[in-house]
Amino acid sequence: MTSPAEHRWTASDGVELAYHEVGQGRPAILLHGLFSDAHMNWIKFGHAERIAREGFRVIMPDHRAHGRSGKPHDPAAYGPGVLARDVRELVEHLRLSDFDLGGFSLGARTTVQAIGEGLRPRRAILGGMGLQGLANWQRRKTFFLEVIDRFDILGRGDPHWLAAQFMKSQKIDRQAARLLLDSFEDVFMDWLGALTMPVLLVCGDRDEDNGSAQELADQLPDATLAVVPGTHMSSVTEPMLGEVIANFLTAP
Repeated sequence: MTSPAEHRWTASDGVELAYHEVGQGRPAILLHGLFSDAHMNWIKFGHAERIAREGFRVIMPDHRAHGRSGKPHDPAAYGPGVLARDVRELVEHLRLSDFDLGGFSLGARTTVQAIGEGLRPRRAILGGMGLQGLANWQRRKTFFLEVIDRFDILGRGDPHWLAAQFMKSQKIDRQAARLLLDSFEDVFMDWLGALTMPVLLVCGDRDEDNGSAQELADQLPDATLAVVPGTHMSSVTEPMLGEVIANFLTAP
């Protein structure tokens, strides 16, 4: 398997964004989580390669303010729903008409919004997400804004400390991250009504960061719940994550 190729494109507001691609065949778009990037969530631990081996063209954007994408400090670059808009524009840019779509954590939230606002993938994947993470995003948003505000004074034992260490390891631009966080709103529950396609919910067995994945599955007409080892942070390192996604995408 060749290494993922990096590509760049320009969103409608002029922000230059990056996406990474590996494999050939049916397009599968995978969105990463908050303060992460495509490399950390999908490439580093082999998930993209595992999925690509099944005959998929795996497309992995870096959200704005993350990874190799632009990190503008202009509040105008972070309007409501901007990440879902970026996904829709990427689909148009690549001229995709038949594809699968999924994401982990923030990527799952963005997947729900993009589908709720009109995208129609064949199948959808929601990783590391429960019903509370969609219905009460303000709680998570407030937590991460506190991480940014207290970034330089956090110590071990503080519940915000691990998040700050992860941000440091990812070299997060905190000003851009704050602007993006400020743009987030709770997901409209009506959007769940658009998820009529087969949906995979995949969650770590010790991941409770976004509430119950089972409760979210119960809200969807055609949902499959898969449990992998790990917490919200560690489940993305497990080979089983890529395995269950590959199996879901290739199921009859």
